[in-house]
Amino acid sequence: MVTVYAIETENLTKIYDGTVAVDHLNLKVKRGTVYGFLGPNGAGKTTTILMLLGLVEPTEGTARVAGINVMEKPVEVKKITGFMPAEGGLYPNLSALDNLLYFAKFYRMSRNEAEKRAKELLELVGLRDVADKKVEGFSTGMKQRLLLAQALLNDPEILFLDEPTNGLDPRGAVELRELVRELKKDGKTIFFSSHILAEVEEVSDEIGIISQGKLLISGSQEEIKRKFMEGRYLITVETKELLEVESLDVDVIEWRKAGERTLRVYAKKDVREELIEELRQRGYTVLDVHLHEPSLEEIFMELVYGRGAK
Repeated sequence: MVTVYAIETENLTKIYDGTVAVDHLNLKVKRGTVYGFLGPNGAGKTTTILMLLGLVEPTEGTARVAGINVMEKPVEVKKITGFMPAEGGLYPNLSALDNLLYFAKFYRMSRNEAEKRAKELLELVGLRDVADKKVEGFSTGMKQRLLLAQALLNDPEILFLDEPTNGLDPRGAVELRELVRELKKDGKTIFFSSHILAEVEEVSDEIGIISQGKLLISGSQEEIKRKFMEGRYLITVETKELLEVESLDVDVIEWRKAGERTLRVYAKKDVREELIEELRQRGYTVLDVHLHEPSLEEIFMELVYGRGAK
């Protein structure tokens, strides 16, 4: 039976010399989606990916990739996954083509099959014209492109990209995001780690925010906003008349005047209707009532660094 989830973890934990790198991580990533794993440097993103690939043994917990228990069958997991590391992994004294041909041997491809696949991928990532040049002369961005080609050699079902836009210029980053969208259209599941909020926001179906090894929140962007707003609504009210309000009978956490005709109200729930009714009863004409929806950036800053929109 094919599971609906490409990736599942339960209390996945990794401790290095007493330092918790990943702390009881519970993830569920649906098949055929792009999952953005967002967090600052050192948050535990790479360690998580390495455990999901069977390259690092967890201290505690379990992980399944395409329904396969990673700890029990790591080789089976490697057959259906591709991995683009944040750095390293290439042989500088070999050409771009020879690097791919070398890695193709791990998948037991014939020489003809490997050459055909390698040339297709070099075309895909924009390195066809430098296929025969040694990698030692490549820029960082060119190496990133080659790493992506290497990750796609076995036409993986699930693709892990660890900080894939490192070293790419703006155009290269845009092209990579376009490629991620195309790979999704082909039915691939893509686990995309980054510390750059904008790129995760642009390409991801769902997002998980991790900090100090802990998954702080996860879901679609709308779900994350809804979860974050529970108990922390910010409402702005504008009136026609000058406000002379000393107290409010509406159940709010706090409120304050933000101008001669503007109130800013913080509440545990959406109290817009109650605010409108109370102000009207006091003789005010309500011109506008606005519920502030936080941006993903505000949510990230609040959860990770404790700096919110207030």
